[in-house]
Amino acid sequence: MVLQLNNVTKKFGDFTAVDSLNFTIPEREMFGLLGANGAGKTTTFRMILGLLDPTAGEISWNGKPIDYSTSPIIGYLPEERGLYPKLKVRDQIVYLARLRGMNKASAIKELQAWLERFKVPDYLDKRVEELSKGNQQKIQFIASIIHKPKLLILDEPFSGLDPVNVEILKDAVIDLRENGTTIVFSSHRMEHVEELCEHLCIMHRGSPVVAGKLKDIKRSFGKKNVVVHADFDLAFLDEFPGVMKSKTTTEGKVLQITGEDVAESILRELVPKGFVRRFELEEPSLNDIFIEKVGAAYE
Repeated sequence: MVLQLNNVTKKFGDFTAVDSLNFTIPEREMFGLLGANGAGKTTTFRMILGLLDPTAGEISWNGKPIDYSTSPIIGYLPEERGLYPKLKVRDQIVYLARLRGMNKASAIKELQAWLERFKVPDYLDKRVEELSKGNQQKIQFIASIIHKPKLLILDEPFSGLDPVNVEILKDAVIDLRENGTTIVFSSHRMEHVEELCEHLCIMHRGSPVVAGKLKDIKRSFGKKNVVVHADFDLAFLDEFPGVMKSKTTTEGKVLQITGEDVAESILRELVPKGFVRRFELEEPSLNDIFIEKVGAAYE
């Protein structure tokens, strides 16, 4: 099972929302789609779902076009939440599951298993409006995966969740992937994308600016980060040759450098000056790469 986008373009009048987007996502893959607001992510999701037709290009699932016949195998968690506040959780989920072709008994059994897993088994007969924002998010997530989709699109799945619930939901997403679901994932939290996604695409104004394997993207970026904690003044590092950016922290400095040779020079300079508590060479973060390619932080 493979999701493929081939030269996909979407125009609204003279405005190009998505421009020549290409990527392939195999089965059991979690793919990160990143971009600032207005980059074209949601338009891309809506085309994958078949809600919008591309102006040009093709989207296929397992070699066949996506249309209403593929709807039962797709799950979607939109960024804008859309549960009916007055409905009980049971009625809400059963209604949505039956739209996906499930029968009532199977839907309730599956729902009870998920509520147990999310440690909220007593929510079955509660109205959605009685739940906290975080617990509504859990119910919305269950609604998107109750029918065991082959392809799952998650748009900001962790927004509004506390750290404990983020981990609970993250484990559920990883299990779905392990069980064969293909997942397209968008998040403002770069560390979640780094942790979960092997391949990704960064979009900017409708066009892909970076695409490929996360490891390869980091390697080709060239620049690296050095973390320095020491018991003496590190201000001299701000102007050190090969240092492109310098950030002061409570314990020392985080430096963006042009390459590993600069790290060696810095270390040689540091050692005679006093006690170095930490010196660590790190891969560039996804946030570093995003800022460089898109020209703005993702927040």
